[in-house]
Amino acid sequence: MTTQTKQMSPVDSAWLHMEEPTNLMMITGVSLLDKPLDFERFRKTVEVRLLSLDRFTMRVVEPALPVGTPHWEADPNFDLDAHIHRMALPAPGDMTELQRLISDLASTPLDFSKPLWNIHLVENVEGGAAMILRLHHCIGDGTAMNAILFRLMDMARDAPVGEVQEPATEAPERHDFLSTAFKPVRSIGRAIRQLAHEGSESLRHPSRIVEGAGAAAEAASIVGRVLLMSPDAETPFKGPLGVQKRVAWSNNIALTDVKTVTKALGSKVNDVMLAALGGALRDYLIERGAEVSDLEIRAVVPVDLRPPERGIELGNAFGLVFLSLPLRIADPIERLHETKKRMDAIKASIEAFTFYSLLNIFGVTPRQVEEQGLSIFGSRATAVVTNVRGPGQALYIAGSKIENIMGWVPQAGHLGLGVSIFSYDGKVSVGVITDAGLVPDPEKITVGVRTRFDELLSIAKETSSAD
Repeated sequence: MTTQTKQMSPVDSAWLHMEEPTNLMMITGVSLLDKPLDFERFRKTVEVRLLSLDRFTMRVVEPALPVGTPHWEADPNFDLDAHIHRMALPAPGDMTELQRLISDLASTPLDFSKPLWNIHLVENVEGGAAMILRLHHCIGDGTAMNAILFRLMDMARDAPVGEVQEPATEAPERHDFLSTAFKPVRSIGRAIRQLAHEGSESLRHPSRIVEGAGAAAEAASIVGRVLLMSPDAETPFKGPLGVQKRVAWSNNIALTDVKTVTKALGSKVNDVMLAALGGALRDYLIERGAEVSDLEIRAVVPVDLRPPERGIELGNAFGLVFLSLPLRIADPIERLHETKKRMDAIKASIEAFTFYSLLNIFGVTPRQVEEQGLSIFGSRATAVVTNVRGPGQALYIAGSKIENIMGWVPQAGHLGLGVSIFSYDGKVSVGVITDAGLVPDPEKITVGVRTRFDELLSIAKETSSAD
């Protein structure tokens, strides 16, 4: 076990300090299994494959003075068995019971006196089992959690415990700005990295901040545009948050069906799923009596900024972009084309890099400054929407086949709605997490996504047959 301490990066510190009782900064993932796994084999797998990553045996220690970032410190009392919990669902052991359990776990904070993760192994899940992993956002983002899950997985039931395999993921739709926008933002990134790296030292020497500010001015127009945005529309999705959360996920959508739509209607996977989501949110609001004829709501979309050649690592390496969802549009094709146009515009911008840099700054500022900044930016949006591409083939964990994977990311900035789009083994699932006081029935949204996707698929098939 590691004994050293490590300084936390500013952006990881920013996510740590976003934690609130009503909005926990915790990523929750579930893997549905065809049968209960071999516990001793699983425990050994975790010991060999996860504990080699130092953050899984280290706890967070805040600085003695309110300056600088926290650090990681080896937990002197680390006990693996305190992080792995075994349980069984009560009868009837169906998906409704599992969703209720995950909702409760997503509402329960991690123990900050220990390393910030745990695993629940759940039996009696419709004849199979489930593995639920909870991970604090300061350990890593959604891409990092994906990599952590992969470390636990095998490509065969009888794979050796000590061998970490690398499953192939679905080919990502790379964002154009990862190549085209790097040069314009290089000076911004350099300045922010210097400020972030030096942390409290920079605060003691203000001239260094001034030097960095000149380069960071290149992103001022983007920040200014967001600051000048009006707060997002008041809908049933917005309001004071409570502690209790609700989760739900959709039935699987075949990835081949999604690609049928993309080919026939001239779009990409993201465009199609976001358009279906927009239709589902529109339907939900209409059912709640909201006026939608002129309605648009903004979603915060995380964008992975890791270059393709860079290996997956822990930590947070993503930026944020604001996407306006055209809920006012009833026609599914018009809504798809408008969504695609807006996504294309985002891909040509440096917005994601800019907000990654801002998170680095928040990580070295006093907590009150970070809270004020997050409140301002959070008021400009309604939801967080993330898309994670998982393995393209079936995988196993401790001898059990993984039937499906789903995850939910936290909603920073007092947002009460989160949507995750996850692909695995040729299937796409949509997960929703909501504040129970605002949206007590997230399953209506997941059902709506499937309904609106099927609508697009029907149109795509008609279009293809007419050609």
